[in-house]
Amino acid sequence: MPISRRDALRLGGASLMAGAGTGLVAACSSSASSDASVSFKKKADYVVRIATGRVELAPGTVVSTTTYNGQFPGPLLRFTEGRPVVVDVHNDTGTPELLHWHGQRVPAAVDGASEEGTPFIPAHGMRRLSFTPGPAGFRFYHTHVAALGDLARGTYTGQAGPVYIEPKANSGAYDQEVFLTLKEFQPSLSQGGDMAQDFLAGTEVPDLKRRGEKAMADSLARGMPHGYEVGYRVFSINGRKLGHGEPIKVKAGQRVLFHVLNASATEIRSLALPGHTFRVVALDGNPVPRPANVPVLWIGTAERVSALVEMNHPGVWVLGDLADDDRNNGMGTMVEYADRSGTPQWTAPPPSKWDYRTFAHPGTAIQRPDHAIELLVEKRNAADKGFNIWTLNGVPFSMSTDRPVLDVERGKRYRMRFRNATDDIHPLHLHRHTFEVTHIAGTPTHGLRKDVVMLGGYQMLDFDFTADQPGLSLFHCHQQLHMDYGFMILLRCN
Repeated sequence: MPISRRDALRLGGASLMAGAGTGLVAACSSSASSDASVSFKKKADYVVRIATGRVELAPGTVVSTTTYNGQFPGPLLRFTEGRPVVVDVHNDTGTPELLHWHGQRVPAAVDGASEEGTPFIPAHGMRRLSFTPGPAGFRFYHTHVAALGDLARGTYTGQAGPVYIEPKANSGAYDQEVFLTLKEFQPSLSQGGDMAQDFLAGTEVPDLKRRGEKAMADSLARGMPHGYEVGYRVFSINGRKLGHGEPIKVKAGQRVLFHVLNASATEIRSLALPGHTFRVVALDGNPVPRPANVPVLWIGTAERVSALVEMNHPGVWVLGDLADDDRNNGMGTMVEYADRSGTPQWTAPPPSKWDYRTFAHPGTAIQRPDHAIELLVEKRNAADKGFNIWTLNGVPFSMSTDRPVLDVERGKRYRMRFRNATDDIHPLHLHRHTFEVTHIAGTPTHGLRKDVVMLGGYQMLDFDFTADQPGLSLFHCHQQLHMDYGFMILLRCN
């Protein structure tokens, strides 16, 4: 797999030469006083190996990709909140790599984003990482290199795995815990335009819609095609297509806690279980202020949902995506009650909307922000050799200069206000912080804490965060195409 233009710019000649052979990179630690040499003398708590290989999604359906420890998803890593860990990451590929600890508050040198200054894991080399996991809850780890048009790089690969950080006190009100990682494979590019999605609650802002539609109409009138989008041929849950993995075996009367990770590079996923409802108890690993029952889980790129299901409808069922084509091509798994057998059944649920307000407290946030950052999201259709360029306040992120950078003051609370002048849904992600959603779908809210949130097409959204992580923190859309082509900004905390 060739190195991308963006990564080449980041690595520079010296780093590329260093990555050509086996090497050992000095440890990074969450404690500035830690002695890296001491860290190398002890055995790692976990070892993660990055390597190319083959994943059998079903008999006759085998994909070649890059994985962690030769499997997809990568192994579940269970940490304990506040207990330091050492992780050795080996890169057995011929290309420098990054491993991002998504949703954790770790130093920039450990976080896994080159824009923040994290060193690459050299080709045929390794890095030892020592850090203190946190906050508690459902997190994950994944690659954070750019792909641009190379669909064998970045999050298009199988480099993703779940992380669960055990809280110091865990009541555990469930009978069985199930981790599900949703993922598509065999991506390809097309220019047919993106499909409209109307599952997200909220109303469009007329001025934003006029602005976005005019920009698109002007582009098409100049003879530009629609910008590239990504589609997929095969779909999987926990690395197996529907009908080819072990069923989730349950008993009537059980309470099953599902932890669901959307590890897609670009797609928003849905999940339903006929005859059952999901009681959402946590989003992105953070307990929600108001647990609520929903018929369908909608999960943006890189979002996680933890939901309890009462097993009260015996049978053999398909737990799957609402999209018939995607489900029939693999995006599902089976739930099988004890003493039941036969063909798994699927029934589409009634129409519903995914509404973050359901899980949040209504009303204005208790803590007021010290500063506001206004960000207008726009799209330049097919502006880079057929790929869309994404801008914040008219400026795309520069891969060669790592700009723009916004300075924030340590300890201050900031409100990021987004106005989306595109019809795309954007899963917004802020590294090394947990934010509070404070305005969504036209309504002020508080108490809902996340690290990814979907910004609806032609909608507005606010979230607040406290600048408590020194150094650089990356903010970006988690849709790989959007991130690679401009939808990023750096925050620098002094």
